[in-house]
Amino acid sequence: MAEEAQIQTQNESKRIVLFGKYEIGRLLGVGASAKVYHATNVENGKSVAVKVISKKKLINGEFAANIEREISILRRLHHPNIIDLFEVLASKSKIYFIVEFAAAGELFEEVAGKEKLTEDHARRYFRQLISAVKYCHSRGVFHRDLKLDNLLLDENDNLKVTDFGLSAVNNQIRPDGLLHTVCGTPSYVAPEILAKKGYDGAKADVWSCGVVLFALTTGYLPFNDYNITVLYRKIYRGQFRLPKWISCDLKNLLSRLLDTNPKTRITVDEILEDPWFNSGGFKLDRVLVKSELEEENRTGFKPMNAFDLISFSTGLDMSGMFEENDGSGLIERVVSSEVPAKILERVDEMVKGTKVVVKRFENCGGAKLEGQEGNLIAIVLVYRLTDELVVVEMKKRGKGEEYGAQLWKNKLKPLLVELAQKQEVTVSR
Repeated sequence: MAEEAQIQTQNESKRIVLFGKYEIGRLLGVGASAKVYHATNVENGKSVAVKVISKKKLINGEFAANIEREISILRRLHHPNIIDLFEVLASKSKIYFIVEFAAAGELFEEVAGKEKLTEDHARRYFRQLISAVKYCHSRGVFHRDLKLDNLLLDENDNLKVTDFGLSAVNNQIRPDGLLHTVCGTPSYVAPEILAKKGYDGAKADVWSCGVVLFALTTGYLPFNDYNITVLYRKIYRGQFRLPKWISCDLKNLLSRLLDTNPKTRITVDEILEDPWFNSGGFKLDRVLVKSELEEENRTGFKPMNAFDLISFSTGLDMSGMFEENDGSGLIERVVSSEVPAKILERVDEMVKGTKVVVKRFENCGGAKLEGQEGNLIAIVLVYRLTDELVVVEMKKRGKGEEYGAQLWKNKLKPLLVELAQKQEVTVSR
């Protein structure tokens, strides 16, 4: 493997190859927080997109939390109309998202080029959007920034939802059952978000879907004004005009989507029953996906979080931004191709004849090592990295206890060294 954590430049051809694997191509777009490039996987010739984020931006704690959340969300979402995250890489100064490449670009460009789409064409995109949104909501994810710019098209004219940087998950919902963070793009934001009294993430996404559908079928946004105060007043009051040329069924659906009252606004399940939505026949595809929980329950070993991989990369340890450090000990990690169950069996063998008790974690690949008085000495965790590799993490605890220190020195550390030698790749630490 090429040396990690740097972009390699091959002078003879002036190519930029990221981590010896992705040849960087043209710039696709520039956002407030990242640049996106087209790239080619030099191993198989397939196109990917590379989202590049500067490490300097992580000084902002809120932005850093958004990055962590986006990675966590993307790794649990696998749907034909949601952009795929392949892997996350890191250098001393940047984070790289390697994602699915949508060859046809933004849906915004499609609309801008044709002024407006036929209802049949718009319906096809809208069905794919609702399929993706329903899937996200079923997994407790609320996008909160659905707009034409965040909807891409692949080479087969299929829609792909992207940019989950502002997304929320269920554990962000407050005791009142609502989300409270004000976010989104002005022309697409739901009125209840502007009210700053809390909102239902699913209902807010439906409103944004309504704005998208309106733009697809008319060629312009329902709410638009150079004066942001005037714009928000129009949104809050629901002031928009439906053009005469659209069908009655579409007018009815748009009115229900852009209902300023979230309690009476149409739901995703009701959209699936709508006459315009189902015109010509439609069947929502069932997407079979292994969720993180299903994978963990099946194997008993926790899949590796992509954000954890970032923290392993040379020169970029961001764990201090996201994890509480209790200062009680040392964390050691190695990559190994040893079978996870055998790793824990070896831990059991290591402590036989000592004063230490091993207690396995239920539904998780790990165990804690306790002394005679129940004091914690160490924690061993095994994360699934790939089908062939695992990451073994040992956290040393129990400061000042002689037998604990000796156990770490004479038993656990040598085991880590042994496991590190049993691997099939070179890992920089």
